[in-house]
Formats: sequence, C-alpha cells, structure tokens
Amino acid sequence: MYVNEIMVTDVITIYPDASLSIAFQMMVEKGFSQLPVVKDGELIGLITEKVLSEFTPSKATTLSIYEMNYILGKTKCEDIMETNIITSSKEALVEDFAFLIKENNISALPIIDENNKLEGIITDDDILGAFIEIVGKNDSGTRIALEAKNQVGVLADIAATISSYDMNITHVMDYYSQKHKESAEIIIRVNSLDTDELVKEFETKGYKVVSIVKTK
Repeated sequence: MYVNEIMVTDVITIYPDASLSIAFQMMVEKGFSQLPVVKDGELIGLITEKVLSEFTPSKATTLSIYEMNYILGKTKCEDIMETNIITSSKEALVEDFAFLIKENNISALPIIDENNKLEGIITDDDILGAFIEIVGKNDSGTRIALEAKNQVGVLADIAATISSYDMNITHVMDYYSQKHKESAEIIIRVNSLDTDELVKEFETKGYKVVSIVKTK
C-alpha cells in the first residue's frame, strides 16, 4: 500500500503572515496537532503543538489574558514556525511512513512533490486505518491463526490446502517471535464462514490452530 492511497488531499493550511492567534484557534477547533504553513502552494513551515507550547506564556506568567491575546495576535506564523520539516512523497510505502513517525515521535507528515508543493498529509490515524484494511478486520469471512514451523514451503502448503476447499485467501500475515524463531504464527483470512472441515485438515497436517474468528 502506498501513501497516495490513504493520504488526505483536502489539507487545511495557513499563510505565513497569519497571526498565531488564528493558527491556535484553528488547531483547537479542528483538533490538529500541527498546521502546514503554505505560500503559493509551497510548504515552508509547520505550526505544531510543541511550537505553541514553547511560545505561549505559562500560567505562572504575570501577563494578563489581554496581554497574551495581544502577543498572539501580533505574532505571525512565519516568526515561530518550524522550518526543519520531515516530509514524505506520495510514492512512499505506508510502512516507510510508519517507520518515520515512530522514529521521529511525530503524529503526522506533510506529503510534497518534487517542487515542495503540498499535496496532502498523512497521520498516525491514517496508518491505523490502513492496518485495519490490510488485515481485513471488517471483511466478511474467517480469520484463522495457525502456529507453523518456520521452514520453506509452509505458506505454499497452507495456500494449497485452502485452495483444495475452493476458498480464496483475502488477507495474510505472519508473525515471528524473537524468542521462538523456530515457529511462526500465520494469520489467514478466507472468504468463507464454513471452515470447519478446513480447520480439521490443518490440524491433521500438524498445524496448531491458535484462534478462529468469523466475521459476517
């Protein structure tokens, strides 16, 4: 799956000469953790929760609410925005994006083209949605988790067994434990709810059936 399949293209942005009070209001109302700053379609910075928290006076300050509002109203986004921005392209793989947000402890990434034009944005919520789609959580069928030996030909055997019962594999994942590398948990979703005989066949072949979940 690629970033362009799940990114949001209707991105709410702000101009560099807009006041910080407007940016703050937009972020609060929309529930955003960051707001792209754009000039002529080009991404030039970000207003983030971190930037706002560092700039906004703390409760211990002697400034009155009117003085704080005055400062926020007079300060422009371009004065405090982050310019060292981590970005991605729409051709990137979703797993590459997930690695970026985890390694950099961020919740969203702007998507730009080769000319630094903002094309979209992708968030950790989008990644969760993609994961749900990849595993087929909402699809009709049966999710079968098998414990199998970590050896050549296992997936081919599982696929052939499912095919022999005239079923299709709609999603597949495998998980290899760091503690037990000699075996793996293979998660298969098939397009059928009538899987009792298939499960018995797996058990006959020596596979341990870890779980069975049916979704109508």
